[in-house]
Amino acid sequence: MRSGSNADIGRGVAKRRRTRLAWVFFAATALGLGAALAQVGSATQVFDPKTHKWVNYDRKKARQYYAAHGQVPEAFRRQIVTFRTAEKPGTIIIDGNQHFLYLVLPGLKAVRYGIGVGREGFGWAGIVRVGRTAEWPTWTPPAEMVARDPNAVKFAGGMPGGPDNPLGARALYLYQGDQDTIYRIHGTPEPWTIGLDVSSGCIRMNNDDIVDLHAQVQVGAKVVVLMQGAALYKGV
Repeated sequence: MRSGSNADIGRGVAKRRRTRLAWVFFAATALGLGAALAQVGSATQVFDPKTHKWVNYDRKKARQYYAAHGQVPEAFRRQIVTFRTAEKPGTIIIDGNQHFLYLVLPGLKAVRYGIGVGREGFGWAGIVRVGRTAEWPTWTPPAEMVARDPNAVKFAGGMPGGPDNPLGARALYLYQGDQDTIYRIHGTPEPWTIGLDVSSGCIRMNNDDIVDLHAQVQVGAKVVVLMQGAALYKGV
């Protein structure tokens, strides 16, 4: 889900992206997808260690995987990784192309979380900051969303926080200077969408991960959002 467009510092989305991940692919046989699997169009691809081929990962397969395992593929789960960057600890770096959010730690390390990002036409990039945070936030769809999405009309006045709220358990509000960009990093009641291009520009995380991130991030923290379709920027 997103919001407005005043943080569109560099909107743009690649038509075809590869998320180079290794995960336990329970798939082709279990899902009955067979050889057709690699032929389905999708924004994200994952590596099948059985066939040693990159295969598409779309909403249908994501739902099936989550239903079978109760969690997302291993690469999208929270983990500590080696991470080389000039950014100081506490900085958030978002690689929408790979569907990863990094929280920089000391000693060339980072916490890596899986994320859902903007669908085609809703990707963006820029350097912003965490302007404020909220626990179980109220969701108020922006006027543009209310205008284009009939399902958002009934919540034009705000949807109270709770397990069904699209913002999930926590939200980090992204500001450019003193202005709210209307983009957020937030939880989601749809954890199977992690790893996909699904939102209107906001960054989705599963609720456990956004709670973990929220506990570690300070208001004012720098957030670097890489343009979807681009490689990690020089210095990372």
